[in-house]
Amino acid sequence: MSIRDTSAQDHRLADAGVHGRRRRQWALGAGAGVLALGAGAWLLSGWSASGVSVSAERLRIAEVKRGDLIRDIAADGRVIAANSPVLYAIAGGSVDLKVVAGDVVRKGQVLAEIDSPELRSKLAQEQATLASLEAEASRAELDGELARSTAQKELDQAQIDRVAAQRDLERYQRAFEGGAVAKVDVVKAQDDLQKADIGLNHAREDIGRQGRSANLDARNKRLLADRQRAIATEAQRQVEALTLRAPFDGQVGQVQVAQRANVAINDPVLSVVDLSVFEVEIKVPESFARDLAIGIPAQITNGNGEPFAAQISAVSPEVVNGEVVSRLRFKDKQPPGLRQSQRLSARIVLDTRRDTLIVERGPFLEQSGGTSAYVVNNGIATRRPIRTGASSLSNVQILEGLQPGDRIVVSGSDQFANAQTARISGE
Repeated sequence: MSIRDTSAQDHRLADAGVHGRRRRQWALGAGAGVLALGAGAWLLSGWSASGVSVSAERLRIAEVKRGDLIRDIAADGRVIAANSPVLYAIAGGSVDLKVVAGDVVRKGQVLAEIDSPELRSKLAQEQATLASLEAEASRAELDGELARSTAQKELDQAQIDRVAAQRDLERYQRAFEGGAVAKVDVVKAQDDLQKADIGLNHAREDIGRQGRSANLDARNKRLLADRQRAIATEAQRQVEALTLRAPFDGQVGQVQVAQRANVAINDPVLSVVDLSVFEVEIKVPESFARDLAIGIPAQITNGNGEPFAAQISAVSPEVVNGEVVSRLRFKDKQPPGLRQSQRLSARIVLDTRRDTLIVERGPFLEQSGGTSAYVVNNGIATRRPIRTGASSLSNVQILEGLQPGDRIVVSGSDQFANAQTARISGE
């Protein structure tokens, strides 16, 4: 009986090096699969976290940082004359121009004359009436002097009559005591004295009444003459105003009538520009108008970049096309050689806040009213509530919701369609 060995169960094994290479290939393949699965999971998580994808090239992203917030207004201004009155025709007539536009004039120089026969005739009439009333006033004063003289004459005569009556009474009294005259003559002399006393008293009262009456009549006549004198003076002023004169040293601006043209009353004739005082007119956005006030300091820069101190001199109460017109006046000195309508740069500093959290200003403020912003982190923009404060032309103050170093979308966030999160490709 023979015993079988295990030779039938034995098999030849391959070389150990070949098996090692196969194991490494399988391990590499498994690792690549794991990486692919991880990348796919990461992509899926990104896509699942954001239903909106926007290219970074279509966005503007700014970093939140600490710094000084300077609330200022920068604008291009236009030089205008602070004093540029228009001279008007005080009456209708033909105009005789003595200057042309651009002429340099001195204060009091004749610029134009208006020929108004109507106004000159009115002046002559008023002056004639004044002369008549002044003559009547003089006559009333003379009549008053005559009345007072007559009253004084009557008073003097009454005093003389009284003295004569007193002497007659004394004479008759002595004669009666000597038995030369009768008692009736003495009584008659006493009556004459009483009559003289009454006449004297009336004469004294009459001189006072005559004086008051004469003064009152003369005063009324003088008041009428004074009233007419005021009318004639006004007419004289109007005739003198027919000659248009320069109110100050300056330059003729715009001439609005032609030589020898007929103008109506209150028609503009020409303007005069004061070359010594200029202002700069700027237009400020409506959002900053509430912060403007007369006296706020400003800075004006000429074409050479030289700054000049100024301040706000006027702010228009009206908003036109979303802008408010303001005027700046030079504080100490103004640039030499300024011209009407010349363009200058202006800057108004409203407020300065030191060491505050700021970020670049952008359309995101208007889109959300400053209540939210998209914070960018690892290519994902997440909407976050924030609270903003003061703003300038370039920056806005952040009060809550953001920290230094955060990056937010300041422009282009409207493409996120108000999504809570959005993916930014190319970030």
